[in-house]
Amino acid sequence: MRFQSAVRQAGLVVAVAALAVTAGCAKKDDSEVQANGVKLVAAGKLTVCTHLPYAPFQSKDASGKVTGFDVEIMDLVAKDLGVEQTIIDTPFEGIKSGQDLNTGKCDAAAAGMTITEERQKVMNFSDPYFDATQAMLVKTGKPYKSLDDLRGKKVGVQAATTGRDYAKKFEKEKGLQIVEFEDLAAQQQALANGQVEAAVNDLPVWTEYLKANPGGFQVAAEFDTGEQYGFSVKKDGNPELLKKINEALAKAKQDGTYDTIYEKWIGKRPSA
Repeated sequence: MRFQSAVRQAGLVVAVAALAVTAGCAKKDDSEVQANGVKLVAAGKLTVCTHLPYAPFQSKDASGKVTGFDVEIMDLVAKDLGVEQTIIDTPFEGIKSGQDLNTGKCDAAAAGMTITEERQKVMNFSDPYFDATQAMLVKTGKPYKSLDDLRGKKVGVQAATTGRDYAKKFEKEKGLQIVEFEDLAAQQQALANGQVEAAVNDLPVWTEYLKANPGGFQVAAEFDTGEQYGFSVKKDGNPELLKKINEALAKAKQDGTYDTIYEKWIGKRPSA
């Protein structure tokens, strides 16, 4: 009996010790995925999903580093959290559907993404950080001045974007042949090699493209759709991070950092 009692006591001590270790590990793991009270999917990192390329908001430079307007704004958020930003390049469909956020692929999405009612159903958006306008790009010398001039012609759009949605609204009315491309680079290439006669996407994207390809293309028309970009987080899943993003945006706009980043990547900021 004494021997059995001793065994039981020894077993109890081991069990208690094991629970203590487990509890200690759990506490450590919990602390490793937080920064200043904000939940993160990876320790020491603000993991951000985007879809490349989408210059000037995010694209790779000559060294392969991802840079751009969105990148620098999200760097401010990471700095406030005391972590480094890590960027994951992923298809835009997974971003706009909220899937990448829901599955823990990333903490936030920064992809030159327009805030829409449909997207707000599956993710939470930050305060707007950029006013966007759609535009139509054509080769220099082409006679097209509006969508009306493209009846029976092929118009390139980027899949899953609001530019695509805008062009699709007029597909039947104006007799457009809409051709969808997975990413911006493919859309640009299609216009350059004559696969399509015109391409619709956000104006800042075309402005950046014209800088890299002077003389070959021109913005034939602009469409004021009243769009605004926002950064996003998991639907009702990370209010602390959303608050940090909004605080970083407000601070940057107040101290002039936002204007500096805007002028670097976009140009002189329009007067309010």
